[in-house]
Amino acid sequence: MPRPGAVPARYRQIAVIGYSEDGFLPEHGRAAFEVGRCVAESGSVLITGGLGGVMEEACRGASEAGGITMGIIPQEEAGAANRYCQIVVPSGMGMTRDFLNALAADGLVIVGGGVGTLSEACAAYMHGKPTVAVLGTGGIADAYAGKYLDHRRRSKIVGAATPGGAVRALVAMIGGRGFLAGPGCRPAGAAEK
Repeated sequence: MPRPGAVPARYRQIAVIGYSEDGFLPEHGRAAFEVGRCVAESGSVLITGGLGGVMEEACRGASEAGGITMGIIPQEEAGAANRYCQIVVPSGMGMTRDFLNALAADGLVIVGGGVGTLSEACAAYMHGKPTVAVLGTGGIADAYAGKYLDHRRRSKIVGAATPGGAVRALVAMIGGRGFLAGPGCRPAGAAEK
């Protein structure tokens, strides 16, 4: 989080994590697209793992809403990223890049997800990053919503009934002071889509 009273220096960064192509269903795509759109409309930069499934649909939603998308990919070549990633960070780190995704974000939204998603959620938890799960998307989102990941009770994974509700809850948890407004930012009071 930014220092209190600091001059805005950067955009709020929200990571969306969830199913890759393995386990990915159309309903996950709809939820991820909506999360991405809402992230852009919140004025935040969208961060994903930059590949397919939830990552691609969230990037598509944010991109179509005029937002900024960044993919931190496990490969060494930027061309491996999905076509909606505007900024690509080819980490060359394999799946250990999950920690980069979590640490680069101010908070995370979970849409479904398997063990890779769980590793990102664990990295975020270890560093006290606020995390919200979209309920009804299965996988890690439903398994861990409303829970702490261990006895230390660092940061409870909050459940939200809708993709838009997840983003609104996360933005409130992160706070808005000290962040620049992104290009997809919808003016306060604008009608919801």
